[in-house]
Amino acid sequence: MNPESDRIEQKNWKKWGPYLSNRQWGTVREDYSADGDAWKYTNHDMARSKAWRWGEEGIGGISDDQQLLCFAPAFWNGKDKIIKEIFFGLNNEQGNHGEDVKELFYYLDSSPSHSYMKMLYKYPQQAYPYDLLVRENASRTRLMPEYELLDTGVFKDNNYFDIFIEYAKASQEDILIRITAHNRALQTARLCILPTLWFRNRWTWGYHEKHASIFENNENEIEISSKELGTYFLYAEKPVEWLFTENETNTIRLYNYDDGKKYYKDAINDYVVQGLKNVVNPASTGTKAAACYDLELGGGQCATLEFRLCKGMQKKPFSDFGSLFDLRKQETDHFYNTLQTGIRGKQEGEIHRQALAGLLWNKQFYDYNVGKWLKGDPAQPPPPAGHSTSRNQNWKHINNADVISMPDKWEFPWYASWDLGFHCLSLALVDPTFAKGQLMMLTREWYMHPNGQLPAYEWNFDDTNPPVHAWAVWEVYKADQKKNNGKGDIPFLESVFQKLLLNFTWWVNRKDDKGSNIFSGGFLGLDNIGVFDRSMKLPAGMSIEQADGTSWMAMYALNMMHISLELALHNRVYEDMATKFFEHFLYIAGAVMNNLGPDNSGLWDEEDEFFYDVLSIEGKPSVKLKLRSMVGLIPLFAVEVIRDETLKKLPAFATRMQWFLEHRPELASLVSRWTEKGTDNKHLLSLLRGHRMKRILYRMLDEKEFLSDYGIRSLSKTYETEAYVFPTEQGEFKVKYVPGESDSGMFGGNSNWRGPIWMPVNYLLIQSLLRFHDYYSDDFKIEYPSGSGEAFTLKEIALALSQRLINIFKTDPQGKRACFGEHEKLQQDPEFKDYLLFNEYFHGDSGKGLGASHQTGWTALLANLIQQS
Repeated sequence: MNPESDRIEQKNWKKWGPYLSNRQWGTVREDYSADGDAWKYTNHDMARSKAWRWGEEGIGGISDDQQLLCFAPAFWNGKDKIIKEIFFGLNNEQGNHGEDVKELFYYLDSSPSHSYMKMLYKYPQQAYPYDLLVRENASRTRLMPEYELLDTGVFKDNNYFDIFIEYAKASQEDILIRITAHNRALQTARLCILPTLWFRNRWTWGYHEKHASIFENNENEIEISSKELGTYFLYAEKPVEWLFTENETNTIRLYNYDDGKKYYKDAINDYVVQGLKNVVNPASTGTKAAACYDLELGGGQCATLEFRLCKGMQKKPFSDFGSLFDLRKQETDHFYNTLQTGIRGKQEGEIHRQALAGLLWNKQFYDYNVGKWLKGDPAQPPPPAGHSTSRNQNWKHINNADVISMPDKWEFPWYASWDLGFHCLSLALVDPTFAKGQLMMLTREWYMHPNGQLPAYEWNFDDTNPPVHAWAVWEVYKADQKKNNGKGDIPFLESVFQKLLLNFTWWVNRKDDKGSNIFSGGFLGLDNIGVFDRSMKLPAGMSIEQADGTSWMAMYALNMMHISLELALHNRVYEDMATKFFEHFLYIAGAVMNNLGPDNSGLWDEEDEFFYDVLSIEGKPSVKLKLRSMVGLIPLFAVEVIRDETLKKLPAFATRMQWFLEHRPELASLVSRWTEKGTDNKHLLSLLRGHRMKRILYRMLDEKEFLSDYGIRSLSKTYETEAYVFPTEQGEFKVKYVPGESDSGMFGGNSNWRGPIWMPVNYLLIQSLLRFHDYYSDDFKIEYPSGSGEAFTLKEIALALSQRLINIFKTDPQGKRACFGEHEKLQQDPEFKDYLLFNEYFHGDSGKGLGASHQTGWTALLANLIQQS
């Protein structure tokens, strides 16, 4: 009996979830400027007064899956200049390493259906240091660390509140809410808690009439009514003062324009902080309402508030509140205890669960109709000239209105196609149905471009992310198949495969401009890894032939071949498609391995025994960009193993394959190792022969180059003392090993592939080693670490690398976690040390968490590694 597993398959159990953004301001969707400067068009100061067009934001909030009705708590410590309704952070220009949230909050638990959720917000008792954070970060250069909230001293002497926000569902549309505030200081402190309910403003823009209202029934109950949702009630366990206003933009405050409306979005803030009584509606009705609890908490004391938000009336809403809450927590424990069977150690289990909790909390309702956004809304003034060409004008078909897994709902409150692929692997551990739905969603006609391109991210849908979608589809399919006792979801696999055919064709037609099977994909999500911006437009006659772009496409071809083979077991028509991708892989592999161009230059460098990008110059010799980076390790990703038993089941594929190999022996001998079967009659398809694989792995596993105590670095450490220099007529381009935050302004300066450890590529390297081991078996061993004189199997090395990544979060013998870096309070304080942040990337030497800090989705792959280990 596993009630949570049953709920996952029932769609209505996910109707309500953590679907509010952590930040709506500063997003592309809310930018109606002439120049496309989203960070300046809206900001944190405007957020409390502006009714958002495309979505809602809040602290630990929930909404229905169309975000018609929202709930989130707000707080005031009696000293802040504003109530804390949303998290504060710096925009891209204010931060010395780009945009960054300046808060401390943690996602602690969530069941996949959101039948139970828990998070923690740490709220200072003294005035929040907004100005200090802005001023100090502005004074710091890119060579200095970020100035964080902990650095301001607001948590000194434990002068803060720990506020736990919990949800438990009695049924699909019956949500129990518990807010528990702990005063961690010794002295009494004031805390105003404002549980807030509001309708997303859909009526201001000219498409929908206003059919929504909230009104007070009594001091314990408000009633919520809308045409779409019906009637809900919010019950308060303790009598309370209810405050009402409208979710409308305060045009007087923002634009010095009186639109004639009386009640605005920021009225509750003005009532609580400034004591203005006439700003809220005395008729106790509106489209936004808050319960106002003004508490005095003694030192070390706590207070708990309980609410019930439900469809339909409850005669005794709190009679079963405690027992239901306990039951949902027990069911969630049971779900994870079953999932974690075989996981070694308590710490691994805690890391595993928090990683998945953060991933589940970072779902968000994402609404964006590009055509309407470019044109403007009929009930609003037309956007200024320039807006219609500011960005994404080639994507007018985009019409997104779905719950989507986000990388980080503050720093990245928008989906990114390659991030989402990795998210789905971790989501498949707990909710394969949702994972499959996310992968299928991105290939829908209202996402995918008619030409076959997948949308990258809202800042520029035209950018190219690595083509990992087919890989993610195959991995999620296999995970789902395992959970279903060997029965695979063929309709899912076939449906996505048909769309990926379009996407693969787009890559071939758009990113292989010479028809040479060498690809130039741009920055490919690796931001500043190159000598210069690989997305910039090069002078006529120049192009970059990318080792990583080409390797990603070789991997893509193998993924599509494997999917074809699986589908062919059910429909022989797909044997031809398997043949197509088998041959396409060999053409790509041959181009990578053979010399290219009139000057006999290739991506593989015999002298260094490494892969490099090549700068191709028309009429001149090509130039290798001999920078040892993750770009040269990505060829390891393109590896698959085919078994004889598969070939026997698909004779047409086997016959055509054999004919091709006999007639193209240079490809068969150079790349596929086809004539050398591995254990159990297996055949290897790889970009790398044994020798080249060994040489790349030698560098990758060298502690003086890529191998860190905490995983594989994105750039060789050899460039720490002597930078790589590439001379041009315009001057020298230099690349230096930077293990922490970026020292470059490239791509906004908030990302760094010049030294840190990134979870997604480390995960792919580990999976590649396991596939190589599947072919070579335990007989094949190499040195680990390089130069140590000790040899291990590829499987043993893969598991050892996994452990290095897991050790980022585990305590060492001194009780410290690498991810917390030098912060002693995080390392030692019992109210901090067991709460984890799953960062965007990690310091290449120390393992400290860097970049976006609040569950950057692909770092949840740590949960997969823990289960795999």
